Amino acid sequence: MYVLRDNLVDLGYEVILTELPLLFRSVKHCADIFAEQLKKITTDLNNGEKLSLVGHSTGGIVIRKVIKDPEIRPYIDRCVFISTPHKGSRLADKTAKISKIFINLFKPVKSITTESIEKMDLKTPPGIEIGAIAGSKSNLFLGRFIRGENDGRIRVKSVRCSDLKDFKVLPYGHKEIHHQLETAQLIDNFLREGKFD
Repeated sequence: MYVLRDNLVDLGYEVILTELPLLFRSVKHCADIFAEQLKKITTDLNNGEKLSLVGHSTGGIVIRKVIKDPEIRPYIDRCVFISTPHKGSRLADKTAKISKIFINLFKPVKSITTESIEKMDLKTPPGIEIGAIAGSKSNLFLGRFIRGENDGRIRVKSVRCSDLKDFKVLPYGHKEIHHQLETAQLIDNFLREGKFD
């Protein structure tokens, strides 16, 4: 996310990066940490000032959980999700069937199975606008095991969800999409105008 941060700073944003233990911890655990960090940030906001949030992949699921918090919700304006599996990850589903040890060790993978995502009920609260960007370049080895258009990890269909205000597909893979200046420019458009184009 450092490249995305630098691109957004160049576009005029004040950016705060959050480090979350997403490798071995559950989405719920990370959401709890992120919620506490956001509550501290909101105490420094000027009257009427709001935050915009941007998340990549599982980080987007963390954001979706956090914006449901009634203490945080009033401070959020718009959110952009990049390659976020809103409908779950087919790779995570397949991994869960193959290896219980792996799925229990790498808890975020378990958190983004289709079943887990459905249980989270990630509807966007009223007053918050969300947009999503998906990648269509399946340039990773694991992308071969996913049917349909995907970014090497996440299907385009899984990134699209019913409560999006706007949706865009870019020709990049999962590990590169958030490094592109084009992605930062689309985020800028959405945060300012509520649409990507």
